[in-house]
Amino acid sequence: MAIRCCSCRSTLLLLLLVSAVPISIIVSLEHATWTSSPNRHHLRYRSLGLVRECAKWDASGGRFLVSNFFGGGLAEVSDVDVGAPAERTLMREPDVAGNVSLGLVVDGGRSRVLVVFSDLFRHRYAAVGAYRLDNFERIFLTRLSGPEDETSFADDVAVDSDGNAYVTDAKRNKIWKVGSGGALSSVIRSPLLERRKEWYHLVGLNGIVYHPNGYLLVVHTDGGDLFRVDTSTEEVTQVDVEGSILGGDGLELLSPTKIVVAAFRPSARLVESSDDWRTATVTGTYSGPLHRVAAAATAKDGKVYVSHLFGGRSHVISEAVFSPLSSAK
Repeated sequence: MAIRCCSCRSTLLLLLLVSAVPISIIVSLEHATWTSSPNRHHLRYRSLGLVRECAKWDASGGRFLVSNFFGGGLAEVSDVDVGAPAERTLMREPDVAGNVSLGLVVDGGRSRVLVVFSDLFRHRYAAVGAYRLDNFERIFLTRLSGPEDETSFADDVAVDSDGNAYVTDAKRNKIWKVGSGGALSSVIRSPLLERRKEWYHLVGLNGIVYHPNGYLLVVHTDGGDLFRVDTSTEEVTQVDVEGSILGGDGLELLSPTKIVVAAFRPSARLVESSDDWRTATVTGTYSGPLHRVAAAATAKDGKVYVSHLFGGRSHVISEAVFSPLSSAK
């Protein structure tokens, strides 16, 4: 089967590169990473899958929820300080068989979790599902694109104060809006979002979060851009960011003035704004294990945790402590 999408090829290339690294080098990198930060909390957990795209903290359940990628569903990891807990599968969505599960968001106010599903190879299927947090029964599964539509790649999801979901398209640089009941209500497009079509375009709109002041913040991976999207008017403006967020992947809103951008290298950046996200500044960086590839960030008890794309029998969710940019390497 021909691999038609650049973002698929980049993912598979990373898989090949990681698998080609000698075990001795990986062991050395692991040792250097964890011994250099012995006072931080690094949660190792056992898993049967090589790839885990996103992990988010579920405060009500006292656990991390993890999208299990090729499993097309969700797993949980208990947060324990001793030993390596085993990942436990919570849900596999039978109606997305053959697709992968990617970004997720915990909507604690409505006791649900939303998960994005995509066709990794052909980009002919995209969907978002909502599930109850207590028993993971499906609330809705909404198809965003199908075989008859243009190719797309649904990547991440955010939820606003009214329960509407917003899903990024990393291939076509648009945002799907899905109502609280599961109906697809609109597609947000803008020349600002769609302008990057250079030959090196691999991954476009990616991580997304909702700000309580009524707008979305969304990162463009290849362009290193941050956008502000008004949820009422769907107006898009670009945030003037001082410092680089190139390669940004998952986002986490820490407070009205702070977000975390997970990325390949450094593993995460702390970004702050004092003018309601019209401008922003990268103020700190965190460098985790390079070979594991940071993909998502989440907040737990006032601390930031970064989850990583690659693992195998052992995956890691690591506490991120940021170095001020002036002293970051």
